[in-house]
Amino acid sequence: MGMARDEALFLRRMRAALAATPPALRQGRPAAVLMPLLMVEGGLHFLFTVRPLSMPTHAGDICFPGGSLRTGEDARAAALREAREEVGLAPEQVTPLGFLPPRRTGSGHVIAPLLGLVAAGASLSPCPREVAEMFTAPLAHFLDAANYAREEMTVRGQRRAYWVVRWRDRRIWGATAGMLKRLQELARDDGG
Repeated sequence: MGMARDEALFLRRMRAALAATPPALRQGRPAAVLMPLLMVEGGLHFLFTVRPLSMPTHAGDICFPGGSLRTGEDARAAALREAREEVGLAPEQVTPLGFLPPRRTGSGHVIAPLLGLVAAGASLSPCPREVAEMFTAPLAHFLDAANYAREEMTVRGQRRAYWVVRWRDRRIWGATAGMLKRLQELARDDGG
């Protein structure tokens, strides 16, 4: 089954709107994530991972494959390496579409999100040490501004606001929801 016309238009617009080269990640701990898009039942879906409850940080959180840059590595290489390590996705099975603006986190990371199209039939094999579960959710859901809400919490005595987007019984929040919200805004600003 082929890609819907509006999804093909979205991909063309994102290729034009997103940065082709990895951003310089300064003033923070540099990290990168791959925002993988794959075809599921005739439509584009994001692939998400759920972190194991045994993880020392962000246990149980929903996120994209990613992590810190290694010495001498740029954000593209880090995002693709982390996707291979976490979900078994071979780099040659990903067509990078471009980078969203870097995202700062309360933990001091500055994250470069790379939007990438996963080849049909790509093999996925989650690493149980890093991934408790994988699931997909349709791109269209995350392009609808009505699906986002702002919430707040107190962290180390300071109030922090963050985005939340729900998919069925899943609650996606924090940096991951912020990246999705930024993508939604870029798509809207570009007329998509």
